[in-house]
Amino acid sequence: MHKLASKEIVLDSFETDDFHPDIVYYSEPSMHGEVSNTTGMLSELIIEQLEFLRLKYLETNDKRYWKELVRWLPEGWLQKRTWTANYETLRAICSVSQRRNHKLNEWSGKDDPTKPNFIQWARTLPYAQYFIFDDEDKEFHIF
Repeated sequence: MHKLASKEIVLDSFETDDFHPDIVYYSEPSMHGEVSNTTGMLSELIIEQLEFLRLKYLETNDKRYWKELVRWLPEGWLQKRTWTANYETLRAICSVSQRRNHKLNEWSGKDDPTKPNFIQWARTLPYAQYFIFDDEDKEFHIF
């Protein structure tokens, strides 16, 4: 996740054990005969665009390029997951040194606090102020 832009994006960056680059997904007649686009051509185009986004992010440090890169890589697919944690785990995740001020809006809402985010959700849990965010209230002590 944190090393996304550190390595060049090439075909070998993806699982290709059973990749068939010769599958035709689109054909169109032209004056020189039928022109076919194959999965190999498509993958080259996609990889070229992903690499462009990676290089633009490294050049400009503009988070928009990084976000698009995340969005179009397989990790950017929306998936449902079940996750179990306790307050101790949430305290670590929500700490200032971890994700309380994270650059992704999904974690901290740093760029857009109006959108739902993980830290905002964690604050709604019972006793969250005492067990997760107790470092914000210096006068509160459990013992």
